[in-house]
Amino acid sequence: MQKEVDLVIIGGGQSALASGYFLRRTGLDYLILDDKETCGGSWSQTWESLTLFSPSKFSSLPGYMMPDSAGEYPVREEVIAYLCAYEKRYDIPIKRGVRVTQITRENGVFIIQTAGREQIKSKAVISATGTWQNPFIPEVSGRRRFQGLQMHSMEYQNSKAFERKRVLVVGEGNTGAQLLAEVSKVAQTFWATHEQPEYLPDDVDGRVLFDLATAKYEAEKLGKPFDASRYHLGNIVMTPSVKEARDRGVLISKGRISVLEETAVVWENGGRDDIDAILWCTGFGFATDHLSGLVSVDARGRISTENTRCKDIPGLWLVGYGGWTGFASATLIGVGRSARQTVKDIVDYLKDLK
Repeated sequence: MQKEVDLVIIGGGQSALASGYFLRRTGLDYLILDDKETCGGSWSQTWESLTLFSPSKFSSLPGYMMPDSAGEYPVREEVIAYLCAYEKRYDIPIKRGVRVTQITRENGVFIIQTAGREQIKSKAVISATGTWQNPFIPEVSGRRRFQGLQMHSMEYQNSKAFERKRVLVVGEGNTGAQLLAEVSKVAQTFWATHEQPEYLPDDVDGRVLFDLATAKYEAEKLGKPFDASRYHLGNIVMTPSVKEARDRGVLISKGRISVLEETAVVWENGGRDDIDAILWCTGFGFATDHLSGLVSVDARGRISTENTRCKDIPGLWLVGYGGWTGFASATLIGVGRSARQTVKDIVDYLKDLK
């Protein structure tokens, strides 16, 4: 089967939906390819208790506000319901269960190959696959000799697999703190961090962080200094679950890992603890393997870009990969800015082709 369109968007999550919103009145013939079978993007794969940092009205895509949540912050199921409703509201054309395996370019036209052997031709491409499919686990000495359970946060759904075990949680970011808080209720936990964790004040949430990040972004654009001394944007947000874990006294880092043994962790300070399982909360690279046939992709999944535009391949854009391809573009509230400008650029690019 072969189809030719003006634009293909790869990935069906929040970045693709925001792009679809701005594509509605362009008159372009476009198609979104999503490897998921259901709506909701990567949110349908996150852990069950995941909660946003910000209230609904500060967590919305362009055009349609997320409905008020039952609690202070929207939970995973509320975000999924919102994304599904958004897709339906704007009649965004998504073809599901389609995994793109490779993209090539011939005579100025992109050829998209899928796992189902379908071939689609397109004049332009937006890659909007995010990070979720590219989990990162550091090569800690002895990791491959460890005999117990190892799980990345990408695979984590709930704490059942860790009940009554001795669990090493690795990673000092928000994910590490939140999953440590949850797992420590059913298991004996040890927290490994590269640096000692630092925390934001209890009253600081995503609203404050987005305003500060915006102020920093605008200052840098104008070449002005920005005072970042008040809050460090990378510090851990004190969500209700993290506050509760602090009150239980479990937010205690044992520092860096020296080596992993078959059934134990040896710490940099020489201490040793027996463990049954490791939960890696060590982040992600960028899920851009599908671009490797087009352009050089580095170890983290990056390619050379100017804002969202690929510098080396005309007609290729990347939306929603965080600060790499647009300010706050990995967030619900932030991706609209990148999506709007990208759609404008694509419209201009296609006009020039005629």
